[in-house]
Amino acid sequence: MTSAHGASGTMNVGVIGAGLMGHALALVHALGGCRVSLQDNDQKALERAPALIEGALTTLTEGDAIAADEATAAQGKITTVASVPDAIEDAALVVEAVTENRDIKRAVFANIDASAPPDAIIASNTSHLDVFPLMSAGRQARCLITHWYTPPYIVDLVDLAPGPETTRDVMTMMHALYAGMGKYPIAFETFISGYVANRIQAAMNLEIFRMLDEGLASPEEIDGSIRHGLTLRLAAIGQLEKLDYTGLEMVQRGLANRTYEPPEPSGRSRTLDQLIEDGRTGVMAGAGFYEYGEVPPTELFRRRDAKLLRLKKALQDMETELG
Repeated sequence: MTSAHGASGTMNVGVIGAGLMGHALALVHALGGCRVSLQDNDQKALERAPALIEGALTTLTEGDAIAADEATAAQGKITTVASVPDAIEDAALVVEAVTENRDIKRAVFANIDASAPPDAIIASNTSHLDVFPLMSAGRQARCLITHWYTPPYIVDLVDLAPGPETTRDVMTMMHALYAGMGKYPIAFETFISGYVANRIQAAMNLEIFRMLDEGLASPEEIDGSIRHGLTLRLAAIGQLEKLDYTGLEMVQRGLANRTYEPPEPSGRSRTLDQLIEDGRTGVMAGAGFYEYGEVPPTELFRRRDAKLLRLKKALQDMETELG
């Protein structure tokens, strides 16, 4: 077995799961200078990953986010492999990026435990699950959650959450690793299901699905209200600073004058259930809330990423010029 770090000090990273998040996380770490082995039991997902990575790199290059030689170097650092042992036997960091299913994650963690070096750090990209009970007891000190937002090669936020036995040095190292890649890591003191951004999104979704289920607003009206109303201000100053500009007394009166009750979580949405039943599961299926016609997913991702890159650059320029 070779060292987990090469002569240049480049970290070996194994990414387990090559789906929509896994292939993107492989790209994030490769752009950060790591050598990446990407694995998935689904051969179709593994075969699709290189094209998705290449497409993302093209968009980043065309958007002036990276130089052409950086894209070439990053692509050369990613290797797809068929088995978990091949992906992680020399890894200093193992990134678990499989579906949000307890049984599947438990099985993946067992495979990781059997093959990863004893000192490897194991990071789970999970949105809501408390994955630490699913991990081997002997690995707990070097396990943590690193939760990313899609597409992670553009969206810089990454949530870091320790388990009950995660050591401080592991958290410090991972924070430094991702900050060094230009990301925006937020380290929590303990696992919080949903973290901050996902909890806010979950609250929004409750209200959005209630309006859809009751026929109060269309997808176009809801997205229009968000894009042309909420997000312009949120992108510039966040929510709580926005309230400072509104005036907290007015916010207080707004709370008191509310004439409806927020929806109670039910765990279901008639609108969502019907879309899924009809096979309209999102971009990869060609339809969800919206019709995408014959436009391939790779092109849809390119368009999304190009918009995000332009918005991100505009925000960065604004912060530089105006503070």
